[in-house]
Amino acid sequence: MRSEPTAALRHRTVQGPAGRLHLVEQGTGPLVLLVHGFPESWYSWRHQLPALASAGYRAAAIDVRGYGRSSKPTAVDAYRMLELVEDNVAVVRALGEENAVVIGHDWGSNIAATSALLHPEVFRAAGLLSVPYAPPGGPRPTDVFSQVGGPEQEFYVSYFQEPGRAESEMEPDVRGWLAGFYAALSADTMPAEHEPDPHFVARGGRLRDRFPAARLPAWLSEEDLDVYAGEFERTGMTGALNRYRNMDRDWQDLAPHRGAPVTQPSLFIGGTLDASTTWMSDAIDAYPSTLPRLSASHLLEGCGHWLQQERPAEVNGLLTEWLTTVRS
Repeated sequence: MRSEPTAALRHRTVQGPAGRLHLVEQGTGPLVLLVHGFPESWYSWRHQLPALASAGYRAAAIDVRGYGRSSKPTAVDAYRMLELVEDNVAVVRALGEENAVVIGHDWGSNIAATSALLHPEVFRAAGLLSVPYAPPGGPRPTDVFSQVGGPEQEFYVSYFQEPGRAESEMEPDVRGWLAGFYAALSADTMPAEHEPDPHFVARGGRLRDRFPAARLPAWLSEEDLDVYAGEFERTGMTGALNRYRNMDRDWQDLAPHRGAPVTQPSLFIGGTLDASTTWMSDAIDAYPSTLPRLSASHLLEGCGHWLQQERPAEVNGLLTEWLTTVRS
């Protein structure tokens, strides 16, 4: 039975391992857990919540630990992947469900995939947006990132990993920084190929030095930007950035799962202009072994990083079509 498409959004908080977890849900039916990336919030799924509710699902978009109205532990290691996976499990249980489909974008894609890997009894299918699945393993992440960029510039992940450094750039002008970052990775506003790459920081410079001139991408209204900026102006950026500061811990924590596939039904959606997708093309090529039950891998032509906001109708169609194949 389909729920009413006009059903209201419901804000609620539930108890997680480290405190409060805020979520917004809409609709009734099988649970679909939506996990955002950096630097966003539950609001990045605002177009998907009503679409999934209309299609007969109970859609729940969380504020990941450290974001929005969810708790923000002070310890850096409280943001390791194992902790975020347990938050997802806690949300499913708090909502009175035995299992859920988990869908994530950006860092949320990693969190969704790892949730499915570690708790197949809870997460019966995984949808991944923007960042392809790559099994745990390989060299230590910080060793890899330190070699990217060369002597003249630094990879943004390394820049984010040093506590306080990126905050000093972002927090004096949260709204302006977010506007520039969103524009830098959006199809209609990203820098041209001949311009400096905003994924890198010039030695001694700032990431925002490479953001495009002040112009919002088409998917982002002034009101949308107000929502995002209001959350980060209240919380600060540290909780969000601490995800990057745990990548070596994750590498150690997940060592027992080195090379492990996600064996549940899965879906991938990426954008052809999204570096998160194109840089990891080898991971997509490996899907026959790493995602053996992959239903489909879609690359949206001319789409940037913010898939579900840049192309909401197209993404909604792909998600709802796939969800019918994994409906319980």
